[in-house]
Amino acid sequence: MTVKDEIRHKVWSVLTEQKLGRFPFPLTGRIPNFKGAEQAAHHVVQLDVYKRAKVIKVNPDSPQLPLRAQIIRDGKTLLVPTPRLKAGFIMVKPEWVPNGEERKAASLSHIHAYGKVIPLKDMPMIDLIVVGSVALHKDGRRIGKGEGYADREYAIIRELGNPEVPVIGTVHSVQVVTDDIPKDPYDLTVDYIATEAVIFKTDSPYEKPPGIFWERVTDQEKEEMPVLEEIYQLIEERKKRDS
Repeated sequence: MTVKDEIRHKVWSVLTEQKLGRFPFPLTGRIPNFKGAEQAAHHVVQLDVYKRAKVIKVNPDSPQLPLRAQIIRDGKTLLVPTPRLKAGFIMVKPEWVPNGEERKAASLSHIHAYGKVIPLKDMPMIDLIVVGSVALHKDGRRIGKGEGYADREYAIIRELGNPEVPVIGTVHSVQVVTDDIPKDPYDLTVDYIATEAVIFKTDSPYEKPPGIFWERVTDQEKEEMPVLEEIYQLIEERKKRDS
């Protein structure tokens, strides 16, 4: 078991033993839905970086549902990655959602009825990113559930020409750990941490990934994640235009 795996299992166990989690169960193996997710979302919407943002990308997991719904209520455009990034990103514009149906529109089970999957070439510029996590260090280091999708999603938007933007992690207080989380060059870090009790700036000293580390992408990953092949072709076309 790696150091990251040990930290993951420790956090899942604490959340379970202290009954700080909510459906879906078990908490193990996923971005855990924590009690107080609504309060964490409330803290996020007070930030100036949130108020200024017009397009916000949020992960599709349960604990971020309250925030996804609030983004639509606040008249902002929501971007959500499709499961396992198989089809890229789903865009939900606030004008597509009738009043009172924001939470339904932001839920993974109904989002396709309100939003639409957009090709990478039509991706709008993203102003802010919110990620789910299993564990966060107060200096911004992050551990997800171990499949690397948040890291890859950030790398993809950078490859598309999106500038570096603030990243917020929302978790329960017990998910903010003091463990020495290993940090690889492709690991995404967060600039703010919002819990049920507080929100704070991490002042992270770590650089975020500047793009996709193509030497680490396998043929199998390209097959399982067609969006990788799509972005590779877009990059090649851009190189030809610029040459």
